[in-house]
Amino acid sequence: MSKTFKAFQITKDDQGQKVNLTELSEQDLMEGDVTVHVDYSTLNYKDGLAMTNSAPVVRRFPLTPGVDFAGTVIASENDRFQANDQVILNGFGVGEVHSGGYSEIARVNGDWLVPLPDGITTRQAMAVGTAGYTAMLCVMALEDHAITPDKGTILVTGAAGGVGSVAVLLLSKLGYQITAVTGRTSESDYLHSLGASEILDRQSFSEKARPLGKELWAGAVDVAGGNTLANVLSQIKYGGAVAACGLAESMALPTSVAAFILRGIALYGIDSVMAPLEKRQQAWQRIVKDLDLGKLETMVSEISLEEVPAAAEAIMAGSVRGRIVVKVG
Repeated sequence: MSKTFKAFQITKDDQGQKVNLTELSEQDLMEGDVTVHVDYSTLNYKDGLAMTNSAPVVRRFPLTPGVDFAGTVIASENDRFQANDQVILNGFGVGEVHSGGYSEIARVNGDWLVPLPDGITTRQAMAVGTAGYTAMLCVMALEDHAITPDKGTILVTGAAGGVGSVAVLLLSKLGYQITAVTGRTSESDYLHSLGASEILDRQSFSEKARPLGKELWAGAVDVAGGNTLANVLSQIKYGGAVAACGLAESMALPTSVAAFILRGIALYGIDSVMAPLEKRQQAWQRIVKDLDLGKLETMVSEISLEEVPAAAEAIMAGSVRGRIVVKVG
C-alpha cells in the first residue's frame, strides 16, 4: 500500500461541515477486515446530499463519502476474499457512518462485499452503481408480484435520473412497455433510446391525488414519493404493484387506502442499503444477464475524483442525466 492516498474527507466543527480533497494514510482507514484499492465509484443522489450538506446524510466525522465502489482487494482477513479478488460494495452505511468510495483505498467489513460477477468490469459495475442495483431490485419485486410484460405498461418516475434510466433499460430488454415520467421533457429522445414508448411530464403527477384514478399501469417504479407516488398508486390496475425506492420529491405519502382495498394493489418498499447478501448476489447476476451493457455506456459520463464536488451540485440541481462514474484509483 502506498504511504498516502487521495480521498475526500468531510469534517465538522462549530462552523459546520467542510469537504476537502486531501491526502490520507493507512492509519486514517476505518475498521474492517478487507482493504480494497478502489478503481471506480459513482455519484448517487445520496452522495450529492452528503457532498453538498443538503441533508444530514453523514453521521460520523471525519468521514469519506461515496456510498459504493468497485475495486481490487489488497489485503483480507475475511475467509471470503483474498488479495487480487475484485469486489463491489453498495450500502451498509458506507458513505454515511463508515468511510466510502471517494478514496483511493478503503477498508470495510468483508461481509458487506459482493464478488464482482463474471462478465462485468469494475467500471461497468459502477456505471450500474447503487442506482442501477436498486433499479434491479425494483424489477425483481414486480416480477415476484407476477407482473409480466403481457399484464400491461410499467410506469417509471424520475426516468432521466440514475435509477429511472437503468429501470427503463432493464424493463425494455425484458420485453415490457414503458411510460417514462420526467421533469425534463427535453430528454425525450434519450428516454426513447433506452426503450420508453411514451414520455409524460411529471407536472401531471404533482397535484393532490384522488383516492382512485383511471386504471392505467400494470406496475410502476417510483423514485419520488409525495404526490407523485400518491397519483401513481391511484392509477395502478387491479392487482398491480408499485416498487418505491426513493424520496426525491418527499418522504410524505398523502393518499388513502382506497386503491389497496378496492383494487388489491401492493406497494413494495425497496431497500438497497441493508439488503441481505443472497438478494444482492442475485441482483448482480441478473444485471449481468439482463442489462444491455452497450446501451448502459450511452448513459454514462466519467469524471475524476477532483470533479465530484461540481457533479454533486449538478445532481442536486436535477441536471444530471443517467449515470456518473468516478474514476478513483
